[in-house]
Amino acid sequence: MHDDLSPNGAGETDEDEHSPAGTPRPQALLLTFFGRHVLGRDMLVATSSVLDVLSRVGVSEHATRSTLSRMARRGLLQRTRRGRNVYVGLTPRSREILRDGESRIWRIGAVNTHWDGTWTLLGFSLPESWQRQRHVLRSRLLWAGFGSLQGGLWISPSKVDVRALLEGLEAAEHVKVFQGRALPPTNVAELVRDAWDLTAVAARYRRFLDRWDAPSPPPGIPTDSLARQLLLETEWLQVIRQDPRLPQEHLPEDWPAERAQHVFRTLHADLDPAARAIAAEVLDTIPDEQPKTAAVAH
Repeated sequence: MHDDLSPNGAGETDEDEHSPAGTPRPQALLLTFFGRHVLGRDMLVATSSVLDVLSRVGVSEHATRSTLSRMARRGLLQRTRRGRNVYVGLTPRSREILRDGESRIWRIGAVNTHWDGTWTLLGFSLPESWQRQRHVLRSRLLWAGFGSLQGGLWISPSKVDVRALLEGLEAAEHVKVFQGRALPPTNVAELVRDAWDLTAVAARYRRFLDRWDAPSPPPGIPTDSLARQLLLETEWLQVIRQDPRLPQEHLPEDWPAERAQHVFRTLHADLDPAARAIAAEVLDTIPDEQPKTAAVAH
């Protein structure tokens, strides 16, 4: 995500989405909160309400305030003062980020069962001195689900809008892009294993299942429905953002994504009525009167 989780510029961030202890960072939790309770509602939320919500998942007031300030500086939040209260809301940039996350969770999903066999191939050769440009390009490719086949040749099982992916990059003019199908004697399952770390992707799903596939919240997960849903959705989005959505037909039979997605969606739906009721009770809101730009199509 740009310098902060945007679909257009991944990897240029100075902070990971998880803290060293493995829990989601305040910014990831805040983006989930705004996506769940503010996106599409044309409203601003009092800072005091945001502090209340994040305290429920163990984030300190200082950490929340610092993150809100940083997000405002980066154009991810707008601020408005009403009397003694400060209210925060979305910007066009943060709406784009949140709609991308919403699409990945609810429309695209974690399981690719309808692949038509088309690959996007992207090759590049950059001057040796372009180390920063190479890093940014590779980061964006990883963000978009590409795998490194060899050298400067990357592949994706999706029909990628590469023009949008490369927007604003110096390296764009050095990139060549093709789409096509694998032909014999190519072993596609072997190609998938070579280009992506399947063990790491599967491990993230299994950790999610270990944590959430239980009849009651394990230690460290809040029992409060609002906090629990916030943590659940944040952790799920972080898992699927690192999944290139490879064709199910070329994955191991015990691939855990489908089970993990079922657990996520079932638990999310179970928590939703109580979470919304708590949000309606604790959120101090006012109308967002700033003009909106057109929504990004997904």
